[in-house]
Amino acid sequence: MAALVDGLAQCSAPLGKYAVLGNHDLWADDTQIVEALTQAGVQVLVNRAVALPAPYNTVSICGMDDPWTGVADAAQTFQGADGTRILLMHAPDGLLLLGEECFDIGFAGHTHGGQIARRDGSPILVPHGPLCRKYYHGNYSVPGNGHLIVSRGVGCSTIPVRWHADPELVICTLS
Repeated sequence: MAALVDGLAQCSAPLGKYAVLGNHDLWADDTQIVEALTQAGVQVLVNRAVALPAPYNTVSICGMDDPWTGVADAAQTFQGADGTRILLMHAPDGLLLLGEECFDIGFAGHTHGGQIARRDGSPILVPHGPLCRKYYHGNYSVPGNGHLIVSRGVGCSTIPVRWHADPELVICTLS
């Protein structure tokens, strides 16, 4: 945990660092994880939105709780979010809970890119959730919303093996 805190603390992010928790975080000691992230200067967003500092204050970062192990609330997540809405959610299945709420760009993980995949990257094994096979890795145009970028992440799920689904850390520059 100390290496994670040190690494995140060293990241330069003039507009802030933001995170949401996932199912494994909530199954573990989520209080300790939130404290560590906070110590590294990361704001953990649980069903809440924060506006970026001026002159980007028309952009809101909206963090939704995990749809399966948390208590996801889309209305609360987007409350007060004006202008451009950037959605952070652990699992693509959060899309099922949006109702009338919309985002301009969203980021998710949870799928591990299938963790076990064919050579072409199509998943053989995916975590639970009805949208995990549809949105398993990459950039997707979500009908009625913006784009959703799904990262394979760096961990493993049920077994400590990855095949044709290499770990990744996605770094995006939005303009």
